[in-house]
Amino acid sequence: MKIKSRLIPLAIIAGLLGTLVVHPVYSAPNTFNTALPVAKGQFIWREQLVFRNRSDNGPRQRDVTISALSSVLGYGVTPRFSIFAVQPYFFGKDLDVTTPSGRVTRRTEGLGDTTAFGKLTVSQRDFSGGTLRASAFAGLSAPTGRHDDRDALGELPRPLQAGDGAWDGFAGLVGTLQTLRAQVDAQVAYRDNGRHDGFERGSEARLDAALQLRVLPLNLDGLSGTPGFTYLLLESNLSHVERNVAGGSSDPDSGGVQWLLAPGLQYISRRWVLEGTVQLPVVTNENGDAIRDDNIVRVGFRHNF
Repeated sequence: MKIKSRLIPLAIIAGLLGTLVVHPVYSAPNTFNTALPVAKGQFIWREQLVFRNRSDNGPRQRDVTISALSSVLGYGVTPRFSIFAVQPYFFGKDLDVTTPSGRVTRRTEGLGDTTAFGKLTVSQRDFSGGTLRASAFAGLSAPTGRHDDRDALGELPRPLQAGDGAWDGFAGLVGTLQTLRAQVDAQVAYRDNGRHDGFERGSEARLDAALQLRVLPLNLDGLSGTPGFTYLLLESNLSHVERNVAGGSSDPDSGGVQWLLAPGLQYISRRWVLEGTVQLPVVTNENGDAIRDDNIVRVGFRHNF
């Protein structure tokens, strides 16, 4: 998630921003967090459209299509500590599945579970033209989304519901190396999902990395005013998800290991960032006939104020 830096390299201020008094936005991963903090007393607002296609190779031939909007608001409490709130809205979660009576489609929509977390800078080293940061983060997801939606066939499967009905916790560490030309981010995170009505979504361990490389303008010499910047992105997302638990038994057709690569593009102006990535599977090792990702498209913007 892209957020602003309180300590901007002096070379950037002198060469690019002139007399600006606001903190600009900078490049950051599109699929996970960054170690850079939100400036004290300032907000960052992010909207991201997500289109996700999933499937399995089992006898049920399940196809899942998800379209959602993720809204994020962050606030800099201190120069080192920021807080965030995340609210997803599902325009549609559609499941096409083969049943004894033929192919059927089941669908839900609405608000998902609300997430809140804090991020604290634990290490900082600034140098000429760049900065190196490390941050710890932790948070909770509250069961604000519906978890008992029904259709003509009865109650929808729990993984298809907009919410999981439980309190979920997560924590991790993220590091960022930022220079005038490029930025590298890496994250390790773990999510422990709670149980509700006998259902528990499998806990998840993640290892993410990203490279953002400025390609326009290539040369900063002679620039005046506040130019826009274009960055190429390449992100890596490795995850291990445990099996779901339902009725006291683990679901053999859930969870597994997945590695996605995500090429992308960002355009950065004084206060706005336009961004997009496409996550594609490189390695999938699902348990049984678990559903796996075919592709995930993310398009959105960020704005600081």
